[in-house]
Amino acid sequence: MKRLAQILFAALIAVLFACGPSAKEQAEKAKQDSIRRADSTQKVMQAKAAAAAKEKAKLDSLKQDSIKKAEAAAEAKKPVKKGEMKKGEVKKAEPKKAAPAAKKAAPAKKPAAKPVPAK
Repeated sequence: MKRLAQILFAALIAVLFACGPSAKEQAEKAKQDSIRRADSTQKVMQAKAAAAAKEKAKLDSLKQDSIKKAEAAAEAKKPVKKGEMKKGEVKKAEPKKAAPAAKKAAPAKKPAAKPVPAK
């Protein structure tokens, strides 16, 4: 009976090892896991780089806007010479002047009336 128990125990151990993954399968699984980790790490790094690039683009855009506003403010403060227009200003249509009329002779002045003495 003791001999039978030893054979059954050995058979059970053999079955357990036979049902599990082999060393080759375990090595392949470990390799796939490391590849998967490396890919996920790379994706995280790319996402961080993309977010940083997007933030930098946003800051550059804001910087350009503030530079344009500052230039516009400086241009507005600059004195304008006669006949020049400010940047972005539209020239207004000037009303047409009437053709000069021929000079008429000035009317002769009448002598002032003498005051009448009061009675």
